[in-house]
Amino acid sequence: MNLAPWADAFVPVFGLLALGALLKRRLLRDDAIWAGIERLVFWVLLPCLIASALSAVRFDTLPVFGMLAALWAALSAGTVLAVLLSRALGHGHAAMTSVLQGGIRFNNLMGFAIGGAIWGAEGIAYAAVATGIIVPFVQAVATVAFVLGRGGAVRVPALLRQVLMNPLILGCIAGFAISLAGGLPPGLQPAVRNLGNASIALGLLCVGAALTLQGLGDRPATQAATAALKLLVMPLMTWALCAALGLGPLATAIAVLFMALPTAATSYVMARAMGGDAKLMAAITTSEHLASMLTLPVWVWLLAR
Repeated sequence: MNLAPWADAFVPVFGLLALGALLKRRLLRDDAIWAGIERLVFWVLLPCLIASALSAVRFDTLPVFGMLAALWAALSAGTVLAVLLSRALGHGHAAMTSVLQGGIRFNNLMGFAIGGAIWGAEGIAYAAVATGIIVPFVQAVATVAFVLGRGGAVRVPALLRQVLMNPLILGCIAGFAISLAGGLPPGLQPAVRNLGNASIALGLLCVGAALTLQGLGDRPATQAATAALKLLVMPLMTWALCAALGLGPLATAIAVLFMALPTAATSYVMARAMGGDAKLMAAITTSEHLASMLTLPVWVWLLAR
């Protein structure tokens, strides 16, 4: 068995997470530095990665609608399970939003890094499609959950504007448009690609810097149950749905991989900004990333077979 692809996939990912945590505690302790890097990754670099990956593919060869059906069905079921799980554990609405984000959101930077290392440029292209499918769903569901917790009315135009103005969605739209136009002019394509490549390393450093071991003792049963939902149940449901829909091996692999990823580090920011249980969200984010060191290699091994 050739272990090189596995080392290339997982050592950089978890190594960069650890390095980010170390840099935050030893060298770059100012939160403003990391906040600036996060904005750069989110608003510029990651959209460039998505647009560059999508601009080089022919969408008539990709099972976009099959992936959308499988992923949205799994996310819908995951949303219901997260709410039921929270209620069964006796949590109020604020804690429920943390369980929900922990159950359906995803760290797409890890997905791009692992997908590219195992399945190459085609894996990155499929990863971009998966991102474009998942982001609108989870952003809409999380936003509605927070609004309902405040007792407010859901304003559909404002919700649609928030989803469509997400830079990851804009990156997907740009990628589709560039592909239909026949690609970027010479010189511009490598510039956009280089910007996109920078997003993975910088983004994973930021995720590592955001993780903290403080608070891991807070409601451990909730953390364990949420991690089981996100890292085990969600990918298993997605695999079953992909099989039922007859998706091909690579589409199935990327769809399952992205649903097996730990929650996004920005879940804590959203919880803090919108009145959720930020302390629980921080604990869930860290515990899921730690647990994924064990679960993600297993899922990728199964998918690669």
